Amino acid sequence: MPELPEVETTRRGLAPHVVGRSIAAVEVREPRLRWPVAKSLASKLAGQRIDALERRGKYLLFGTEAGTLLVHLGMSGSLRYISDPPAHGPHDHVDVRFAGGGCLRFNDPRRFGSWLLTNRPDSHPLLKPLGPEPLSDDFSADYLAAACRGRRVAIKPHLMNGRIVVGVGNIYANEALFRAGIHPLRAAGRIARARFSPLVESIRAVLLDALEEGGTTLRNYVDGDGNPGYFRQSLNVYERAGEPCRRCGAPIRERVVGQRATYFCARCQR
Repeated sequence: MPELPEVETTRRGLAPHVVGRSIAAVEVREPRLRWPVAKSLASKLAGQRIDALERRGKYLLFGTEAGTLLVHLGMSGSLRYISDPPAHGPHDHVDVRFAGGGCLRFNDPRRFGSWLLTNRPDSHPLLKPLGPEPLSDDFSADYLAAACRGRRVAIKPHLMNGRIVVGVGNIYANEALFRAGIHPLRAAGRIARARFSPLVESIRAVLLDALEEGGTTLRNYVDGDGNPGYFRQSLNVYERAGEPCRRCGAPIRERVVGQRATYFCARCQR
């Protein structure tokens, strides 16, 4: 699933192509996404100008006078700007065509993505309960320590809970915990206070490193210009089960926690 670095990379790549542009037409070929695309979406967006493109968690927010378009890439989605779009493929479900040429094309083989239009994004039920952005000042060691206090849940799924902090998906939770030396199965409430500062810094560092590499492409992720992410070459534990730890040489272990693959070094992480 595209995580924060992939969504932010997509946003940065698309913004120069779409902000300030007027939408000529929207073609929804397959409305059966995670939530059905409203029949009125195409008519409401036609003729609108995209005034801003922002991100909240893993959602892209396209601002127009008709409302804010919330786009989620789902499990396998990609959103690309194409200056001269070819004929659409079987998984190209939505096209946003611009006045003067060019197209924003949404491809989603598994159809877990979403396209929703709202007039009140801050109070939208998908956005309102979200926790702080991990790269913001709101995400601090004090905040995370308080959010973990008394919690018996393992720290890795706790970090992946969007109500605690947004955008830290499976890949980056694994990597951040390795950098911080914290075992992913340790109960969130049993982490010493002094360890939260290194953990917060590790989360930020791994996300920033991934952003510099354009995200992580494991299967089919591409950014807004159609380029893959190259952070996979820098992964320390994710999908490296049985391979030697880059720090100590012990084999990387794998466990399934909360139905998600979890990777760690039992020697380096406590």
